[in-house]
Amino acid sequence: MLDSFDALSLARFQFAFTVAFHIIFPAFSIGLASFLAVTEALYLKTRNPVYQKMWRYWVKIFAVVFGMGVVSGLVMSYQFGTNWSVFSDKAGPVIGPLMGYEVLTAFFLEAGFLGVMLFGMNKVGERLHFFATIMVAIGTAISAFWILSVNSWMQTPAGWALNSDGQFIAKDWFAVIFNPSFPYRLMHMVVAAYLTTAMMIGAVGAWHLLRDSSSAVARKMFSMAMWMALIVAPIQAFIGDMHGLNTLEHQPAKVAAMEGHFKTEPGAPLYLFGWPNMETAEVDYSIAIPNGASLILTHSLDGEFAGLDQFPREQWPNVPLVFWSFRIMVAMGLLMILLGVISAWKRWRGRLYQSRFLHRFALLMAPSGFIAVISGWVVTEAGRQPWTIYGLLKTHESASPIAAEGVAGSLLAFIVVYFFVFGAGVFYIIRKMRQHPDDVHVPDYAVHKGIASEFLMNEE
Repeated sequence: MLDSFDALSLARFQFAFTVAFHIIFPAFSIGLASFLAVTEALYLKTRNPVYQKMWRYWVKIFAVVFGMGVVSGLVMSYQFGTNWSVFSDKAGPVIGPLMGYEVLTAFFLEAGFLGVMLFGMNKVGERLHFFATIMVAIGTAISAFWILSVNSWMQTPAGWALNSDGQFIAKDWFAVIFNPSFPYRLMHMVVAAYLTTAMMIGAVGAWHLLRDSSSAVARKMFSMAMWMALIVAPIQAFIGDMHGLNTLEHQPAKVAAMEGHFKTEPGAPLYLFGWPNMETAEVDYSIAIPNGASLILTHSLDGEFAGLDQFPREQWPNVPLVFWSFRIMVAMGLLMILLGVISAWKRWRGRLYQSRFLHRFALLMAPSGFIAVISGWVVTEAGRQPWTIYGLLKTHESASPIAAEGVAGSLLAFIVVYFFVFGAGVFYIIRKMRQHPDDVHVPDYAVHKGIASEFLMNEE
């Protein structure tokens, strides 16, 4: 089957496959590291054993997620030298240092304190251990900072120049790092990581509440996750709107594909559903809100923004892919907001821990964060096509001069190994999540369910 594809298509699919696998682990570990720091801080402040158990419950899961993120990231980076050597040669003077800074600042920080965080609870003082947890959380955020700076520079390149060999070099490192789309992309991704983690923690808490509604630890983790959904999901919608306006300014073709607008027109409708037909330049079977897209993107009912007819057809991205990926991402975000609103209503009615409908809804939302992150990544990367560095270097100019058979062989190997290795890791994580959180062993403190429940009742 792979014989019918050329080397470029196979290399793109291989990178997409490995990135899609990789991105779910940092999205989880960034949020989970911060969650662990918060729960440990709450324990040190309140001495509530529920927080101690919650920390111990999730730290083992974090360790596995962090490890799989590191391994999948290393594999992904090797493709810069195998399948994308021309891109590496041309962009290396800019991309290389930024990725090196990520290793020197973020990874070394995480690795240096991870051992203390995982194994030092009973070996170092509480303050030192809490400091280690904070450093790991900060390290994950710094890692996101540098990686998103790299990706943002490829989307909105700034501060660059060309040397005599035709390579991109940094003329202004501050402009390179803090390029026009970077602040919006960083905020959008970090908040997405927090929501992804909240959806998983909420789903695990809901799963245990469906089996034991009196579980003190399950109640606490579910409550914290629902607060995140209620407060942070609307904030993410606001950040996403700002990011979209920034994209309209710097990558208008991407926005036109996201909205399914082939024609430039005032009072553009907002297509809720439909199928963008790239041959006829129309949206078939469309359901639209009149003037909706203009209102969102220009804040005017009669506003006008560039459609795809303003760009050469060879510079159009895959419109159906971008169009539907964007809608999947938005749908997940709206469901998160809905979950938060329902949880607030149930909390106000005193039914947060008894509503089986809410718990089932939260359980179904477990993968929503990952779906949203992957869909958003597809919008970002597929919408940038046909450019590797937007407006400067095309994708077909970036690939290595290798045969399709070589790429196909490595792609098959990736698929087989990934499904076995990472499948085993995910299976182990799910097994850990099935463990009853109240049964977590806390050797330093004589904790029993009565004490934990008393703390929880006093707080509520």
